[in-house]
Amino acid sequence: MDDYVTRFNRTGRALGLGPLMEHEVEDKRGAGMAGEAALLRRACPDGALCVVLDERGAVMDSPGFAARLAGWRDQGVGPVAFFIGGADGLAEDLRGEATLALSFGAMVWPHALVRVMLAEQLYRAASILAGSPYHRA
Repeated sequence: MDDYVTRFNRTGRALGLGPLMEHEVEDKRGAGMAGEAALLRRACPDGALCVVLDERGAVMDSPGFAARLAGWRDQGVGPVAFFIGGADGLAEDLRGEATLALSFGAMVWPHALVRVMLAEQLYRAASILAGSPYHRA
């Protein structure tokens, strides 16, 4: 995870993307998805565009994801917050508030792996936008 965050921040800075920061929340009160949603909302920067990672979301290829990020950047969108739920997923109301629901496929992934996959895809997107040979399609 740290490697991809470092790579993204290095590559993305010149492109007007980033920095990538990770904030993990823990529902210590056991309030379930609703409690987790409240914690995620509090951790989200004011005015951020919200993207939820959800198996019911849109599936896109890496160049399409890169284009989406570039489009948001070019439109002057502020920070983008990516929400990854716990074992039970994300609360329905939080999913409904998101600008985009994004899926890494029909399979369900543990949230720790999704974090790494997202960090890698963010780096891949930055490398695509930079014209780097990292993405070989």
